[in-house]
Amino acid sequence: MSVLLAEDVIKEFREGRGETVAVLKGASLSLERGEVVALEGPSGSGKTTLLSILGCILTPSGGRVVVDGETVDPRRPGRLPDIRKRSIGFVFQQFNLFPALTALENVEYALNVKGRKGRDAREEARRTLESVGLADRLGFLPRDLSGGQKQRVAIARALAGGPPIVLADEPTANLDSQVGAQVLEMFRDLAKRENRALLIVTHDPKVRAIADRVLQIHDGRVAA
Repeated sequence: MSVLLAEDVIKEFREGRGETVAVLKGASLSLERGEVVALEGPSGSGKTTLLSILGCILTPSGGRVVVDGETVDPRRPGRLPDIRKRSIGFVFQQFNLFPALTALENVEYALNVKGRKGRDAREEARRTLESVGLADRLGFLPRDLSGGQKQRVAIARALAGGPPIVLADEPTANLDSQVGAQVLEMFRDLAKRENRALLIVTHDPKVRAIADRVLQIHDGRVAA
């Protein structure tokens, strides 16, 4: 069974004059555990909106979304934070690290949000950072880390707590070509080893090399 499923998803927004604009027009995709999928598409194609719906940040206007066995109910938006905390990890192109927290504290804070506290959270944060090659950077603030190291912290934060689904939005956009390729290979290896579903929204052709499947989104619809 798919760990993440979207069927005929529609998303409409109201513009200033009351007109309705459909950004997604029946988008469908599915992800299995241990699968790495790239989602490509031009600006304005709906990929960021779809990622926000899959990540339980937005609710769909129509269609069905199932996250780790739970159907997202647009009539119950209060459930979205709980689904996110339990099932989804995010990686962003801007890293989104807290500048006043060390690498260890950034990952530990993500676990705190999920209800993990104290020594248990700190030890898991340490193990997760070690898994992405940052055992010697635990006490470093973001300003003292390279771009690749910051993205590794962001990946560790997304993996902390064991979410079965990881969604990445342009994770190599702020990295040079060589570092980006290294980060992608590490990301794929971790997803495979830990049996996570990994969806990467990207313009970067290097993602194709590490993806099991490449999907295209155009005009609000997804195609292989």
